[in-house]
Amino acid sequence: MPKPIRKAIFPVGGQGTRFLPATKAVPKEMLPVVDRPLLQYAVDEALSAGVEQMIYVTARGKGSLEEYFDIAGELVASLKAKGKAAELALLDSTQLAPGRIAYVRQQEPAGLGHAVWCARLITGDEPFAVLLPDELLWNPAAPALKAMVGVYERHGGNVISVLEVPEAHTHRYGIVDPGAADGLVTEVKGVIEKPKAGTAPSRLAAIGRYILQPEVMGILGEGKRGAGNEIQLTDAMAQLIGRQPFHALTFTGVRHDCGDKAGFINANIALALEREDVGPAVREYLQGVGL
Repeated sequence: MPKPIRKAIFPVGGQGTRFLPATKAVPKEMLPVVDRPLLQYAVDEALSAGVEQMIYVTARGKGSLEEYFDIAGELVASLKAKGKAAELALLDSTQLAPGRIAYVRQQEPAGLGHAVWCARLITGDEPFAVLLPDELLWNPAAPALKAMVGVYERHGGNVISVLEVPEAHTHRYGIVDPGAADGLVTEVKGVIEKPKAGTAPSRLAAIGRYILQPEVMGILGEGKRGAGNEIQLTDAMAQLIGRQPFHALTFTGVRHDCGDKAGFINANIALALEREDVGPAVREYLQGVGL
């Protein structure tokens, strides 16, 4: 039985320049989809998979992340005094027990691999998960990381979440060189970061969820630069293939790319339509404008 996945890294140090000017004051990860920040969806996903400690790799200007996951004493007291039980319940998942959240700074924007490496002293010699909050993978019935943990428990090693993307988009992603497939689980023979047009070995793209063994930290620590002159997580993962089991699980829900303005707006509409409290009004508006 492989070691359990107790820790998850959330790389949240990016500047969010695609969402300027809003991100001049509000971290991208705190932008709300309906009424919860993007980061909250990722944290809820991690909790559903049994993760015990959240590790936020932050940067300057990200103080609101810490404030959000702290206990807002005055607000709690006010809600209790007014008997607002429903509102108090909404705060539960934002108030994790002491020690369940750790913060570490990424002091230079050197890539996703560098952000993950910044958490090495907290993850230690344990396997860990990585979740990119701007990839909102929506499947409440079977959350992405929880499904990945199931694959990890059967096969051990490393597991990534993938989706098929159009051939014309493969140059935007880390693309899997696939081996044998068993249903939604595919053996990974290689991973190529942002392959040139026409050279991708498949259309299976990594979509921001990873379960990785601690050995990847040593590889990242070598500081080798890849695409964009950054330390790429994909390049480090590729070196584990052949040394450890490595599988990809095709995600069965809906992926919302909330690092993109259109994707972010689409996510708000899609999740709002599922809600009993706001769905009818949103649907009525869309029908009213002919959509």
